Amino acid sequence: MVRDKLPGHEVEFHETDYMGVLTAVRDKIHLGHELLTHPLAGSVKPGETPYRTVVITREKGALDEKSLSIIEESILTCRKLTAKARERNLTEKMLVDFQIIDYTLIIGRF
Repeated sequence: MVRDKLPGHEVEFHETDYMGVLTAVRDKIHLGHELLTHPLAGSVKPGETPYRTVVITREKGALDEKSLSIIEESILTCRKLTAKARERNLTEKMLVDFQIIDYTLIIGRF
C-alpha cells in the first residue's frame, strides 16, 4: 500500500519477511544512509504482520552509528519475537488491515 499510495517517492519494495526488510535496511545503513523512522514503530510485533516500511535518507553520508545501533537492536528484537511467532493463514482482509496499519505509521513522514 505504501508503494502504491506514495507516487513520486522512491520506494524500494522487497518481497520478503520482516527480518528481510530489516536486513536490507541494515545494508543500506552500512552504505551511509540514515534511519528516518524506527524499524519497530507501532504496536504490531514482528511475526504478527507481513508488512514493514522503514524510511531512510535518500542521500548517503558517513556511517551513522545511531542508525546502525537502532537497526542492529531491532534485528535482535525481531529474532526473539519471530522465534515465538506461530504460523498463521492470513485472510485477504487481514492482509489489507496490516497494509493500512503500515501505511498509517509511515504517512506522517511525507
